[in-house]
Amino acid sequence: MTNRQIPDSELIINPDGSIFHLKLQPEQLADIVLLVGDPGRVSSVSKHFEKIEHQVSNREFITHTGVYNKKRISVLSTGIGTDNIDIVVNELDALVNIDLKTRTAKSETKSLQLIRLGTSGSLQKDIDTDSFLVSSYGLGMDGLLNYYGNLERIVETKMVEAFQQHTQWKAGLPYPYIVKASDKLLATLGKGLKAGITATAPGFYGPQGRVLRIPLAVPGMNDAFTSFQYEGERITNFEMETSALYGLSKHLGHEALTICSIIANRLAKTYSKDYKITVDKMISLVLNRLTA
Repeated sequence: MTNRQIPDSELIINPDGSIFHLKLQPEQLADIVLLVGDPGRVSSVSKHFEKIEHQVSNREFITHTGVYNKKRISVLSTGIGTDNIDIVVNELDALVNIDLKTRTAKSETKSLQLIRLGTSGSLQKDIDTDSFLVSSYGLGMDGLLNYYGNLERIVETKMVEAFQQHTQWKAGLPYPYIVKASDKLLATLGKGLKAGITATAPGFYGPQGRVLRIPLAVPGMNDAFTSFQYEGERITNFEMETSALYGLSKHLGHEALTICSIIANRLAKTYSKDYKITVDKMISLVLNRLTA
């Protein structure tokens, strides 16, 4: 694989030498990358930096790279959904593990730390609005990882089987997968925080059990998710990116973790009065733990 030249059509490089979607060049990326969905949240993170070295933007992908507590950190907006995560993780990996000039994989690979700072809705009564939650596992309802080979190498097969049996997973839905978070990041960043399986949905409304004007194909899905348990793990929340982040990172050798601000409780039907305050507290917590 190290000698294979990747064709122009598979690895698209801009005329200035940057990677296609992110428009980043290798020297503009730090080894620690904070991922946020909202492009407007990038500056909410980088305002804490002592200095900003690079600011790059293209479409919904905005990157600021700077220094916090003497550590170089990048913060990058991904937009919403696992399809965007597919772009982001593959292009971040290409920046550090592929020689963009020769279009060949490097013989020595680098492992990035990819930490998603997200917002999410709780599926458990004891996980309150405006609290923080770390994703010990990512449950993929999206199907993205099924397009990549060697899925059995990265998924928690027995947990997936138990999930399918418990929920009576409907034929025709994407085949689910479950991938574990980085043990290293879980230990350093998740200390003292509630943790659980994060269900990654391919949409905000029907795939998360919301009903507006279209009835659901699986009306009792959320109840089945809430009641699922496997070896002390339970499904704690919904969001739209973690499963792909964990799966692609594990395939490529990167450390990945998601921490979410809980802005809604789906069981209590409550919503944060000002979730931006909670998100700011989460940002400060993660920056300080990363650089302690």
